[in-house]
Amino acid sequence: MAKKEGKKEKGLSNKEMQQLLIENFVGLQRAMTNLSIKFEGLAEQMNRLLEIFEISAKNFISGETEESKKDMINKVNSLLEQNKVIAGGLVMIEEKLRNQPDFTPLSKPTQNQVIQKPRPLPRI
Repeated sequence: MAKKEGKKEKGLSNKEMQQLLIENFVGLQRAMTNLSIKFEGLAEQMNRLLEIFEISAKNFISGETEESKKDMINKVNSLLEQNKVIAGGLVMIEEKLRNQPDFTPLSKPTQNQVIQKPRPLPRI
């Protein structure tokens, strides 16, 4: 019995250690191969997305009249103005809240607060 307990305390034999290292190395190679394939897929999807943007930009430039271009610019400018108004309102609300005596800035969520995880982006 003493010999078996001594062997267990010693750990793995040299051959067992080599086998374990080989298995870990093969597992690492598989993981790296899968990661490489996923990166290739991601690069391909990004290229397709860029192509879509290029096509839409070309269509926008070639198919639009001066009047519709001006209309689009006016809409974008209107959105910018609305954004400024909203941002100003948010700043005013924040200042008003800061001046209240019981204001505590948000930092780490407490145990009672529930953290919502963001939803995954839709696939194209």
